[in-house]
Amino acid sequence: MSGSGGVGVAVTVVPTRLTRAIAEEVDDGFRFRPVRLGDLVDVGRLTAAEKTRELQRVVRAESALAAYKAQLVVALADDRSDAADRRHGLPGAAAPEWARDGADDPLPGVSEFFPDELALVLNCARTGATVLAEHSHTLVEKLPAAWAALADGLIDRPRARAFAAELGWPARNTDPRLVAEVEAAGLLVAAEMSVRRLRKFLRRELIRRDPSASERRRKGAARSADVTVHGCEDGMAEVRIFLPAPEAAAIKAAADARARAAKLAGDLRPLGMLRAAFVADAVLRPGGRGESTVSAHVTVIAPLPTLAGPGCDHAAEVLPAGALPTPVEPGEVDGHPITAGQLRDLLTQLDSLCPGGLQAPTGGTLGIALVDPATGALRATVTRPELERLVRRGCRAHPDGDCGCPVLGRPARVDRYRHSPAQERFVRTRDRTCRHPGCSGRAAWADLDHVTAHDDGGPTDCGNLCCLCRRHHRLKTHARGWRYSMTTDGVLTVTTPGGVTRTTRPPGWRVHADEPPHRATLEDPPPF
Repeated sequence: MSGSGGVGVAVTVVPTRLTRAIAEEVDDGFRFRPVRLGDLVDVGRLTAAEKTRELQRVVRAESALAAYKAQLVVALADDRSDAADRRHGLPGAAAPEWARDGADDPLPGVSEFFPDELALVLNCARTGATVLAEHSHTLVEKLPAAWAALADGLIDRPRARAFAAELGWPARNTDPRLVAEVEAAGLLVAAEMSVRRLRKFLRRELIRRDPSASERRRKGAARSADVTVHGCEDGMAEVRIFLPAPEAAAIKAAADARARAAKLAGDLRPLGMLRAAFVADAVLRPGGRGESTVSAHVTVIAPLPTLAGPGCDHAAEVLPAGALPTPVEPGEVDGHPITAGQLRDLLTQLDSLCPGGLQAPTGGTLGIALVDPATGALRATVTRPELERLVRRGCRAHPDGDCGCPVLGRPARVDRYRHSPAQERFVRTRDRTCRHPGCSGRAAWADLDHVTAHDDGGPTDCGNLCCLCRRHHRLKTHARGWRYSMTTDGVLTVTTPGGVTRTTRPPGWRVHADEPPHRATLEDPPPF
């Protein structure tokens, strides 16, 4: 209830036993659903001033919940000790270059796999869960004044994250008294600054009080240099290079100079397109145009119905009024969806490298996958020579007729621990990435793991093999309390030590409208 007597949003603690009891008393014919805030407040009847005040109350409620969430994350982390983690030098331990330094560990005493569990609890990526865990630890344990300001609604979540980001890991070796001084100075001005200005202010104050912090930050950031790809709309993607600022400025200046020179020479393409072309040429063809000195493996998925059907480069399909176009399965390049027209252009370029029809380009490979047209489930994989041999041989039981007997299917089970090459090809084609929920590590870099361990009777069969990146392979094998199971078609279910269950389907599987959406469940929920 707001101060003016109107109805407003507030955070109220309600015992879950009461909520469960109300649900159980509802008549069988009534479909229960949680109460929505819009059911309690008729937003359309609020005045503009009331809507403004209500939005401010929502922000304060979000701040209070964010502070409570941080407490919960830290408390759960305290329950996940690193005592059971594999120590350096033991089988299954993290590689030395990936192992955490105990002196600089952002989550001291916490299991290395806690972010993976938190990611499944919150249904987010491990990177996001890691950042949340580190920021929560910083706010609750190291910045109590900033956490209190968040809990009391004096600062919002983005500004609290600014405090955690600037005064957490970057200030790990700074005297806590200096950190407290910077925290106090920041809280005085946080409400009147944008988040970007607040971060700059905190950074500057930290450097002013501890000049050596700047150099530590610079050296630490340099070790994080990397190149990543982020998919965008319309068949495009961003290549992001994180590196020291002087080198980044030099790359941009060189690309700009080359683009402007090409423009003066009469090239009609936009400057941005010319810059991108120069950078791509410098990386892919460092020896000059026409001389390819660098090779790379790029996975292109080309659905045959898409290639045969109309695409964006064809005349628009004439549809009756109100009708929707027929869905067309998009192609993929390294996991990024592209349009049918873009796929045809790409295959035309590949055909120039391998004239004579569909075959592997020089230095590349060609794989053919057969999927169920109704579900998208993978049924078989085959190479072009194998397919040609099967066509010539036909059905062994009916060599003289068109019997319709299947001559191609998933690879057979093998009676040993090591999988067969055909099984590896099938599973990597089916999974495409690490199958742990939320992980997108490419299958080419992943291990093929027995879901039910071979030592426990698990067969070496495609229905018991899945791709797991090395980290999640180690988690499944050595972390306590995790459980994995998989159907014969590759639907993987993972349960955390806390009982949260998530399910992942192989890429390409289609979920039909009559299937209920998957929700995380507690395998053994507490008695409400």
